[in-house]
Amino acid sequence: MKQIYKLNSKHDTVHLAQLIAPQLNAGDVLALSGELGAGKTYFTQCLCKELGVEEAVTSPTFVILNEYFSGRIPIFHFDLYRLKDVFEVLDLGITDMMDDSITVIEWPALAEELLPPKVWRLSFHYDGDKRWVEVTQ
Repeated sequence: MKQIYKLNSKHDTVHLAQLIAPQLNAGDVLALSGELGAGKTYFTQCLCKELGVEEAVTSPTFVILNEYFSGRIPIFHFDLYRLKDVFEVLDLGITDMMDDSITVIEWPALAEELLPPKVWRLSFHYDGDKRWVEVTQ
């Protein structure tokens, strides 16, 4: 099922996170795609807050992985933008982390063959002042 949500304000992104967070359980994977600056990391910050994460949620662009354990379920937040191939993704141990956590992956293309059959796919878009996200699960 695919749904489109307009993200005309930061509150709209918060609301989207509020809709999705209660549906998530250990083992769920969210694949976030979209251009630079489309809102992937901001959405993840909102989602983590809704899941009870107390520490600051930051972009893992340079560190590739941020881990959050203060919420109701551990969250592993990956950014695969700088990686070159699936072997680098495997080296991170991503498949070992997916079972007992919520896994959020920005720039998921390199990991596609490693993802479980059921994945939340969020495709973020913007065009000038208009922002929206397509959510498929």
